[in-house]
Amino acid sequence: MAKLNLTRPLAFFDVETTGLNIATDRIVEISILKIFPPDGGRKESKTLLVNPTIPIPKEVTKIHGISDIDVADEPTFKDCAKELSDFFGDSDLAGYNCNYFDIPLLMEEFLRAGIDFEMKDRKMVDVQGIFHKKEERTLSAAYKFYCGKSLENAHSAEADITATAEILEAQLEKYTDLKNDVAYLHGFTSRSRRVDFAGRFVYNDKNVPVFNFGKHNGKSAEDVFRSEPSYYSWMMNGEFSLHTKKIITEIFQKTKIKQP
Repeated sequence: MAKLNLTRPLAFFDVETTGLNIATDRIVEISILKIFPPDGGRKESKTLLVNPTIPIPKEVTKIHGISDIDVADEPTFKDCAKELSDFFGDSDLAGYNCNYFDIPLLMEEFLRAGIDFEMKDRKMVDVQGIFHKKEERTLSAAYKFYCGKSLENAHSAEADITATAEILEAQLEKYTDLKNDVAYLHGFTSRSRRVDFAGRFVYNDKNVPVFNFGKHNGKSAEDVFRSEPSYYSWMMNGEFSLHTKKIITEIFQKTKIKQP
């Protein structure tokens, strides 16, 4: 199996949650597998149960097996945020569907905890992106297809993320056209040029942030906020993610600076 070619640590991680809403749901378990350069030989892992401070729906407990009782005496995310941030360090990030769920939700939790988890220079490798471009399968099927193993304890964060790391190594061995380079894999697995993690804004072909939803879809965010500042206020008071609100505030401040 191909070894990862790394220039800095790569942290595979997976979260189990109270639901699928990035803005309102919470993490109940997080597992991180940190792989160190140059070839991924040294590894460190951390798995934590987290008290989400909100009820875990019974239908969600049936999926990942974590109940309110299981997390009642566990620390909240705010309690363990510094520990997690320190463990991630300056690692690049990887996971399965991480670009569209795990990373956005993790950013929300860090922002609620008052930690600005810097993403500017991090690369993100979404193993699902490789899989979907090559084979179109689920995580369990991917594990069977690439590694020849059955995924036991699916929807356990630790089992899922261990399988994901093995899948990426197997993908690099199987697809000789894939470069064993995190920066390349970051680009290969990115499906769109998002400005915010929730994908409410994307960069257009001129590298300008534009709306990716609603009545202003495709319009420049700066132009809209300049001509209709009430739309900025509406979004800030709406059920948008904290990261989205952080991004639009930065854009809105630019419009004020540029005004004559």
